[in-house]
Amino acid sequence: MPELSVVIVASDPDQRSVLQVLVDSTSVARTAFSSSTYPLAATDPVVRRIQSASPDVVLVDIPPDNPLVALHAIEMLQQEVPNAAGFAIGTMAQPQVIVQAMRAGAKEFIAKPTTTTDLLEAFVRLTTSQRKVKQEHVRGKIFTVVNAKGGSGATTVAVNLALALQSAHSSVALVDIAPLGHAALHMNLKPLFSVADAVRNLHRMDASLLESYMTRHGDGLQVLAGPSVPAAADPSNAEFAQLFDMLVGLYRYVVVDASTRVDATTRLVANLSAAVLLVAHTDVASLWSAARIQQYLGEAGNRERIRLVLNRFRKIAGFSESDVEAAAGAKLIWKIPNQYFAISSAIDRGVPPMHQNHSEIARCFIGLASRLTENDADVKRAAWSLFKSV
Repeated sequence: MPELSVVIVASDPDQRSVLQVLVDSTSVARTAFSSSTYPLAATDPVVRRIQSASPDVVLVDIPPDNPLVALHAIEMLQQEVPNAAGFAIGTMAQPQVIVQAMRAGAKEFIAKPTTTTDLLEAFVRLTTSQRKVKQEHVRGKIFTVVNAKGGSGATTVAVNLALALQSAHSSVALVDIAPLGHAALHMNLKPLFSVADAVRNLHRMDASLLESYMTRHGDGLQVLAGPSVPAAADPSNAEFAQLFDMLVGLYRYVVVDASTRVDATTRLVANLSAAVLLVAHTDVASLWSAARIQQYLGEAGNRERIRLVLNRFRKIAGFSESDVEAAAGAKLIWKIPNQYFAISSAIDRGVPPMHQNHSEIARCFIGLASRLTENDADVKRAAWSLFKSV
């Protein structure tokens, strides 16, 4: 979830300090401003200070000995800072105060003594309710591509799938979370920033800043590059969750190149994905590895979303598709023909196979993109409209 900006209004200095510590401890919110005085009128200087902080939430502490001043502040701030949700902090021993706080416009009434968990749950409820107000189609889908073993071709699949999706639908991002990023090389891009730069600046991240970290490909695809040197320390899963929450708010489709990375971060991103494409070859070692990775990623409940992509596909006598699925432990979604030399040359030149118009390999990636999006409501509507126009 995105980081929330919070203003605290409390006359008691100890309570003000406690609330600030609790807010900052949630890891999803930060204290932008705190006030020791309750605003009495719209012309109070503190109102302007609160407005300039552009808060998502205003926490108002209700003192038990003088609740009316806090209730008035909640009502007035509801009018003067309408984009901020008012949260009241008070004692449950005064039920009438709870009713009055809600009537004044408070979205939540949080009991004293307040805990970090109390605030975190309230923040989650707020962001969830805000998302429900928005139409669901504005939230993008994530497709994660991971190798069954090194050299299986996950980066090639991720790059060309992203380009195919961009060509068909626009508003696509390619995110490289590999330990050492190669996606940009496949497109002859020279990125100035990487995933690590975006994560380091999550505390001040907004849509404009995130877009500034992306490298634009000529087709319009936006690329958030992987590291050019091995990272000394990986970002936390919470940081990756926050980054991808923002990405799916900005892009229709987000393709993730995990390459050979198989760890808790890959499992987290897989859990956020609409589909996980496990890229393998039709050899014993590759399918053996695919089964182990499928089992690892599936432990988080992703098993039904993991699909097998056979790269450099070649038929083997006596070895059927059902045999392949049984060996890998995953359903087969797509087969990519064996054009090793053409793809190797394309990688060396930084010209993805998707740019080889009308080639078999380009048509193959277009087909994969179509398969992954065939059940999307807007894609169905577009197909129906086309049919009706004939």
